[in-house]
Amino acid sequence: MHEGNTHLELDVKDFGPIAKAKIELRPLTVFVGHGNTGKSYLAVLVYALHRFFCEDRRYHQGFSLWQHAGSKEIIGESVVPLIDWFQSLADDEKTEVLLSPSVIKLLQSGAVRNGGPLANEISRCFGMGQINSLVRRQGSSGKAQIVIRRPVANHPEPVEHFLTLARNSQFKMKLPENFPIAVDLEADDGEIRRISQLLSKIKKDSLEQSSIISDLMEFLDRVISPSILGPLHFPAYYLPADRTGIMHAHNVVVTALIAGASGAGLRPSAREPLLSGVLADFLEQLIGIDSRQKRIIDQSGNIEKRMLGGSISIQRASHNGYPRFVYRPKGWQDEVALANASSMVSELAPVVLYLRHIVKLGNVLIIEEPESHLHPAMQVEFMRQLSVLVNAGVKVIVTTHSEWLLEELANIVQRSESPRYDASIDSPIALRPDQVGTWLFESKNRPKGTVVKEILLGDSGLYPSGYDDVATALHNDWAEMSSETGDGL
Repeated sequence: MHEGNTHLELDVKDFGPIAKAKIELRPLTVFVGHGNTGKSYLAVLVYALHRFFCEDRRYHQGFSLWQHAGSKEIIGESVVPLIDWFQSLADDEKTEVLLSPSVIKLLQSGAVRNGGPLANEISRCFGMGQINSLVRRQGSSGKAQIVIRRPVANHPEPVEHFLTLARNSQFKMKLPENFPIAVDLEADDGEIRRISQLLSKIKKDSLEQSSIISDLMEFLDRVISPSILGPLHFPAYYLPADRTGIMHAHNVVVTALIAGASGAGLRPSAREPLLSGVLADFLEQLIGIDSRQKRIIDQSGNIEKRMLGGSISIQRASHNGYPRFVYRPKGWQDEVALANASSMVSELAPVVLYLRHIVKLGNVLIIEEPESHLHPAMQVEFMRQLSVLVNAGVKVIVTTHSEWLLEELANIVQRSESPRYDASIDSPIALRPDQVGTWLFESKNRPKGTVVKEILLGDSGLYPSGYDDVATALHNDWAEMSSETGDGL
């Protein structure tokens, strides 16, 4: 059973340009503020954390409760209480079990081995060979500190993960006492039977059972990790900025990378990154799209209908299966290549493709600058489509400079609080205040760097992002010039 309903809290210090940030990742999380204040830094960090901790480990060596621990930790003095705990899990058929102190100790001692691999994944996502490059320079302690905190339902203490990024990165995990682990007996029935079979073979007084203990720890990863990691156990997908340019150039870029990598794939090496991991993953996922995959979410159809006025599809070359993305305007018989379509179409095409073929319920979709190449009316419509997506069960994170997006978001939240609104029968274009987190990134002199704070809807019905200050200044300039020329007020 995946416990993904609680919101993650992220406490970050001295990371990139960010001096300090304490945020809560809600179903819709919005990062706003001036350029170069760290919005993308924090978004990429969230993506890297999901990449490392999530259950989908086809492309990387991610978090493990046991594999980084040596055999002594696995089969030492903790083996007897560990076996006892597994036996109770197999016998009692409970839907919720408590981790014993000895098992918690074993898990926490094994978790420390994840520091280096997690730092490497963060470096890969940023395309930086040295993790020190991500530590804030001015006034910092020479290390970045990240705390991931997940509240546990009906429990006074949260699960916490602590990461220190420095020359020798460190990771530790804190599990509360009497921490409840949810077990889906129906889904995990085969696993429970396998535990019983393994336990029937093991001898508690023997230290020659490391392979059996390893199998049991693999089970621990699969069944218990979701309760420990919460939302981090779900995959995240990142749609980088300048999607139009990437979609226009991806044929050339990917072909060159494949040729240069000599069959090694798109992933840049840790020493000489060709691309940031975010961009490499994006290109790799586009190439690997399986258009035959059953659609779980079809919000893509609404975006095509309401925004694109046509459809996005995939054509594959017969000789190598390489994808070519095309657009067919409504009423046309022929498709056109994205390079010959408008920039709005190219900008939204990846969103359509991801929602149609990749993103699933519970996943996180991170979109940089969703307003790019969109008319203000289309920015408003896109925010509406994102709210429907959030209500469907996909978590969304956006970075933005758009006042249009924020004003429509304010309307969407206020709609949910209208006395006349009924979520069971009315439009899904409404989000409760607790579903939305809007975070302002501001540069400060003390401490030198960005400080992130939450902004709430004000009495004006708007989010106080500071964007209206620009409009006010422009109006004041106009008024002053008009008064001088006698043409205005």
